[in-house]
Amino acid sequence: VAALEAGGVDYVTKPIKPKEVLARMNVHMQGARERRQARNALDAFGYASITVRASDGRLMWQTALARDLLAQYYGATLPPGPQAPQPVVDWLRRHLKEAEAQIEPPRLTVELGARRLTFRLHQQTGDDDWLIVMREVSDAAIIESMSLAFKLTAKEAEVLYWVVKGKINRDIADIVGSSPATVKKHLERVFAKLGVETRTAAAGMAMNRIRQLHPQFEG
Repeated sequence: VAALEAGGVDYVTKPIKPKEVLARMNVHMQGARERRQARNALDAFGYASITVRASDGRLMWQTALARDLLAQYYGATLPPGPQAPQPVVDWLRRHLKEAEAQIEPPRLTVELGARRLTFRLHQQTGDDDWLIVMREVSDAAIIESMSLAFKLTAKEAEVLYWVVKGKINRDIADIVGSSPATVKKHLERVFAKLGVETRTAAAGMAMNRIRQLHPQFEG
């Protein structure tokens, strides 16, 4: 009983019967293969998944894609051992009552440059375990579209993208790894190519074109 409560899934008694042991092992191996196939299928469609224990934030399992994405977005801030990132644990705990009432809570979104990772609370898989599905979206295609539509360089298009997002020059400089003065020069060339004089006009013009090409874009 203690072993099962600790997470064990099966047991054999002495005297051991080799055929029975092998049969039980085969059943568990088949189950493991099916679970691995399911995880690989989720990854193949871009839906990385993790299961988190709400009480202590323990990462009960994760797909390969989920492991890579967590490392990319949280990096050095990841807690040691099999633990979920603290912001994810905090988000999960904040919305447990909604989830238990089968009301889908607001999604958690983390940005990394023009990429963003969204966490969706999918379902409860145990007394305190929750399946979370992650989906990454990149706006690289949108930046490329702006570059082609307005005849901008890649860097000018990236600067314009962050203007549309409402960022000031200092913030844009930090994001693109440049200086505010360089960002200002890029922006001046963007104004000239678009035939506008203000950030607001440039952002409005870019937003209209983006919505034509990418209706799903959220500014």
